[in-house]
Amino acid sequence: MTAAPRVLGPVVDDETRCIHYHSALDVVAIRFACCGEYYPCHQCHAETAGHPAQVWPLSRRGQKAVLCGVCGGELTIADYLATDSCTRCGAAFNPGCHLHTHLYFEV
Repeated sequence: MTAAPRVLGPVVDDETRCIHYHSALDVVAIRFACCGEYYPCHQCHAETAGHPAQVWPLSRRGQKAVLCGVCGGELTIADYLATDSCTRCGAAFNPGCHLHTHLYFEV
């Protein structure tokens, strides 16, 4: 089994929760299009990346860019946007995250 990708920023536990979002359902990290690195949220990226965030274009919806903090599985953008839980382990994701879709992915 391969190790899960690293997650940068102020992560507070081993399921990718951060200082900004740390409820039981906040278990995803997003790979940012600008740097290819995973961060728990847009605020973590803004505070620690040292460069502006870029959103994933619609044409890249097949890119694996969402990390489940529970199992370490990577989801494509399209799969993530179509579900409220991990397609690999079934862990529930915070439905409120969809309010921030535009910060990560072109809509």
